[in-house]
Amino acid sequence: MYDEEEALPALVGRLRPVLDALGVPYELVAVDDGSTDRTADLLAAFRLGWPELRVIGLRRNCGHQAALTAGLDRAVGEYVVSLDADLQDPPEKIPEMLRLARDEGLDIVYGVRADRASDTGFKRWTAAVYYRLVRRLAGPSVPDQAGDFRLLSRAAVDALKELPDQQRVYRLLVPWLGFPSGRVTYERAPRTAGRSKYPLGRMIRLAVDSVTSFSAAPLRLATWLGGCAFLVCLGLMGYTLGAYALGRTVPGWTSLFTGVLFIGAVQLICVGLLGEYVARIYTAVQNRPSYYVGHDSAEESPVARRRSLW
Repeated sequence: MYDEEEALPALVGRLRPVLDALGVPYELVAVDDGSTDRTADLLAAFRLGWPELRVIGLRRNCGHQAALTAGLDRAVGEYVVSLDADLQDPPEKIPEMLRLARDEGLDIVYGVRADRASDTGFKRWTAAVYYRLVRRLAGPSVPDQAGDFRLLSRAAVDALKELPDQQRVYRLLVPWLGFPSGRVTYERAPRTAGRSKYPLGRMIRLAVDSVTSFSAAPLRLATWLGGCAFLVCLGLMGYTLGAYALGRTVPGWTSLFTGVLFIGAVQLICVGLLGEYVARIYTAVQNRPSYYVGHDSAEESPVARRRSLW
């Protein structure tokens, strides 16, 4: 969660009855991704009457996938369900996910959005393009319209923790594991309160991370563009020689100008694609952690816990 003070009361009001009714021991790991509003204060207040609530506060805003990594790294349950705080994904589906995983021996249960009528037309269109693209690049194992609302077994969580990826996209990493999986469908609801923390810029960044993390296709595209540019250059060269032989070299300015623009554009595209992959190599070499935990309520001593109430 990030700046979700408006949505927190509704989240607790719907999530706690669902978890209490499961009839099994559980913990609720709330990852505060460096919120700047009263999210941390509200979580501390809810903890007073909800012992199963565990709060992990990150020192700064690290991003959605990094915060999800922090939760998966520290969760201890036999099964782990990831859920955003905006209630667009219904927590009432958690019992169905758990039942399906136990009955059929599944390691992964995806929450699939069967109906996205609550989203804007632009959001639905961009989502459709994104899933079509990643399924084409990463393979059909990527479920269509499945976000980060999913259930993972302990084996799946441990496998994800062992992966060396720095910039993680769990929508592709989880299907890549190839563990036995199932799915439950639901109708995506409007955001319960507040505003979206995933603007267009972050959606584009997610798409770029998805493509460059799981496929070398952009590099191959650069190769194909270079080949096409080479063929165009050969054609322009033949045209130039023919024009020179006929004594009509001056009128060739338009074709020359067009050729220069085309070659320059292709070069810039290829350099940009190479830069994306070089940046990932640079990030991997740095090996910096994707998040820093400021505090974890499960690690507080009794003295520290009393001080937090003063």
